[in-house]
Amino acid sequence: MLTLAFDTATGVATSALVRDERILGESIGRAVEVLADADHLLRAAGVVPRDLDLLAVGVGPGSFTGVRIGLAAARGLALALDLPVAGVSTLDALAAGAPGAIPVIDARRREVFVLLSGRVRCLAPDVIEVDPARTYVGDGAVRYRATIEAAGGVVPPDDSELHVPRARFHARLAGAGGPAEQVEPVYLRIPDAEKALA
Repeated sequence: MLTLAFDTATGVATSALVRDERILGESIGRAVEVLADADHLLRAAGVVPRDLDLLAVGVGPGSFTGVRIGLAAARGLALALDLPVAGVSTLDALAAGAPGAIPVIDARRREVFVLLSGRVRCLAPDVIEVDPARTYVGDGAVRYRATIEAAGGVVPPDDSELHVPRARFHARLAGAGGPAEQVEPVYLRIPDAEKALA
């Protein structure tokens, strides 16, 4: 099974090409470069797009624009190549990269997206019930390090790869996939543009 996976929900976009459990290549870049990154991974591995069996894409929560870029890229590729698509939670991918840690994504507006007891929540960082001695990962954990550490939580150094939702974990969590149009983004609040129109 050859899987191309990518996530563009946070400030750092990640892509990975995985055959079964073996990572053939990975890249870190920006959301707008995700298709170029995918092309580079395929070329470096000596495979062509028609060799792919599955696409795995991060569905958020995260940046509204970032999530839409990733979903649009996945849907376009799926249509062109007749491939199934699996949507994978960005928080689940972060958690898979740091077993036992609590994933926290910067939601902007002085809020974070966090996975607590299996539920995705959007909260102000100071109302998270921090579990002392637990590790917190993700760009939200980095941004609100002082708040989390003051409550007894542990946040790895800012440059730790644990803070990046690595696409290799999306590939691992993907499952069989299905029609691209059935993959839905995870939105926990309405977009700013819709609020402005209200």
